[in-house]
Amino acid sequence: MAASLAVVLGACNSSKKSDVAESTPNPFFTEYTTPFGVPPFDKIEVAHYKPACEKGMEEHKKEIDAIVNNTEKPTFENTIAALDRAGELLNKVMYAFGGQSSVNTTDEIQALEQEFYPILSAHFDDINLNPTLFARVKAVYDQKASLNLDKEQARLLEETYKGFVRGGANLDADKQAKLRELNEKISVLELTFGQNVLKETNAFKLVVDKKEDLAGLPESVIAAAAETAAADSMEGKWVFTLHNPSVMPFLQYADNRTLREKMFKAYINRGNNNNENDNKNVVKELVAARLDKAKLLGYEDFAAFVLDENMAKNEKNVYNLLDQVWTPALKKAKEELADINAEIKKEGGNFDAEGWDWRYYTDKARQAKFNMDENEVRPYLELNNVREGAFYVANKLYGITFTEIKDIPKPDPDAFAFECKDKDGSLLGVLYMDFYTRPGKSGGAWCGSYRSQTYKDGKKVTPVVTTVFNFSKPVAGQPALLSADEAETVFHEFGHALHGLFCDVHYYGVSDVPRDFVELPSQVNEHWAFEPEVLKVYAKHYQTGEVIPQELVDKIVKSGKYGQGFATIEYLAASLLDMDYHILKEQPVNMDVEAFEADAMNKRGLISQIPPRYRTTYFSHTMTGGYTAGYYSYIWAEVLDADAFEAYKETGDIFNQEVAQKFRQYILTPGGIDEGMDMYKNFRGKEPNVEPLLKNRGLK
Repeated sequence: MAASLAVVLGACNSSKKSDVAESTPNPFFTEYTTPFGVPPFDKIEVAHYKPACEKGMEEHKKEIDAIVNNTEKPTFENTIAALDRAGELLNKVMYAFGGQSSVNTTDEIQALEQEFYPILSAHFDDINLNPTLFARVKAVYDQKASLNLDKEQARLLEETYKGFVRGGANLDADKQAKLRELNEKISVLELTFGQNVLKETNAFKLVVDKKEDLAGLPESVIAAAAETAAADSMEGKWVFTLHNPSVMPFLQYADNRTLREKMFKAYINRGNNNNENDNKNVVKELVAARLDKAKLLGYEDFAAFVLDENMAKNEKNVYNLLDQVWTPALKKAKEELADINAEIKKEGGNFDAEGWDWRYYTDKARQAKFNMDENEVRPYLELNNVREGAFYVANKLYGITFTEIKDIPKPDPDAFAFECKDKDGSLLGVLYMDFYTRPGKSGGAWCGSYRSQTYKDGKKVTPVVTTVFNFSKPVAGQPALLSADEAETVFHEFGHALHGLFCDVHYYGVSDVPRDFVELPSQVNEHWAFEPEVLKVYAKHYQTGEVIPQELVDKIVKSGKYGQGFATIEYLAASLLDMDYHILKEQPVNMDVEAFEADAMNKRGLISQIPPRYRTTYFSHTMTGGYTAGYYSYIWAEVLDADAFEAYKETGDIFNQEVAQKFRQYILTPGGIDEGMDMYKNFRGKEPNVEPLLKNRGLK
């Protein structure tokens, strides 16, 4: 179906005014007249969403009814393709609604989400559980061998039939009624979890009123904290928040150990403060509801239900990979802990490192070992230059170009828009880049879309892709200078954007790749970020224009693997936690979320100084539905991306055109027409192995 619950439940928003009734014509009810047909963000009001959503559902229902009541024999075109096309208006509304709520949400929007989710869940259940519709789909599916379908059509038929079965079409009436209840409950719980995390993140402020308490912090971080304070009517003070551009530099550089502890504990206890935003009971109910749904559909646990669609296929394969990396990573993390404690003693400290010491003393250990201070690098990683570096790599690999578009509606006034053209000059799509953190924006970084690529009336519809980040907005008169990790994030999300821009399929139902494949295009793109050849192109000092010195490049390369014990273990810990929740075969009586998490970590020997990258109560990747039983996907895809980049290195040219063309053809273009591993083998000629990953992370 053109509109799906996955698209609809992406989030929603507009920062425009919202009246009880529409105050201007509803822009969703006419064709967009904007450049490139992007959503008219400047004209969309909150009041427009509800009537547009209701109208979209009404039209979608009529389109489904037309398929169901068709007196002609079910065919691929009048049933499967028609179903894929259905829901155009709802799709249009929800791309805007979903994309915007995550970047500019308000209390009003969150209330609207709470109202929408149960209604939308019921709407899609009405489709998935329509027996006459399923009978038509099954009739086409049963004759698939004689239909002479092309590869893409055959895949759409397979995915459509499977989607109905996984949606409960084969259940009896009582079980279907139960499934409806569970789907509604799950959608509301996932929404509530995410809203609670955002509220918790926004609620905390560390107010510093003594300049000496800022010792160790870079001037750019101090200036940003002063601006945050001024915006909150606290001129002359400094305010630090739990948004990553604030909390992470504070933990890395602040000399004041007491304040580091306060920030660290506030960060890792989000959603676990026994207040109105507490997520412990939300998690208990959500894990139980997911398990009940899986069993209703014939699976022993929710992980089995999820993994059936992924490359990994089963939990054994997931744990085999995670365990294979865990042992060397934990060994490396313990070596890093020894370095940290040595730094503490070198300074005369009479204590062992705690979690709030790790980043701070790792930075000191890195300086001691490699004479590498990250603040030396920042002046060479000005945001616009980093962005241009990502564009440069894409141009060298694929011949594509990006040109900024000034006069176009944007998701936020601070966002940038670019027209992307292929090497033959044809339009590939529009790319938005939304860089700066703000209170109404969800944390982290991600890539989404405001329109997916497809074909309509035989003509290609180009995508509108958005990449979203949470970097500190530069203070007046200063540029945005990124850390090495933030620069890598630009390349990562841009890799996702390339996947969206290059996609070329004729049906929505074959556009998605497996969850554990989706990070391959993004993670492989990271490899170019710190290649010396690329750094010399974009890493230029923001004041002098000087290209980054080779000496500093060498330091980046040599120190790049330091700290990978910590980085790998905190990630693996979260991945294991996600899996452990979703392989439960029975819900523990009176489940204690904190105890469950502690047991999951203790039994694997996780050292106390390293919490999981995401503790349970703010683990949005898994608890809001995007990466449920799938957070392992990053390391799974890293096996692929590390091996894929070897294909370039083996030629001696990281911009080898033959390899790049194969990567575009077999990985970036076909959507989900092929199985994930088949796509990879089409590109590489073989299955990957884990050795390049271990080598890249310095674990071997």
